[in-house]
Amino acid sequence: MNYTYILKCKDGTLYTGWTNDLDKRVKAHNEGRGAKYTRSRTPVELVYYETFETKEEAQRREYAIKKMTRRQKEIIIAQAVK
Repeated sequence: MNYTYILKCKDGTLYTGWTNDLDKRVKAHNEGRGAKYTRSRTPVELVYYETFETKEEAQRREYAIKKMTRRQKEIIIAQAVK
């Protein structure tokens, strides 16, 4: 299984990525071994994710989410929480 995910960083910013092991990746972000962007913004909190069969699908969704405005990202996060 592959995942596209959104993290909320300590400073309130949102980070989007993809992985094939969601728990391990979030743990890596919080240990400072994730993306360069999140290293100085820990702790991070997983606020949204989607699952995909292939890594290519997850990467395409990551790219699409990264092109969204913050408001658009907040909307998909809020809809998933319901």
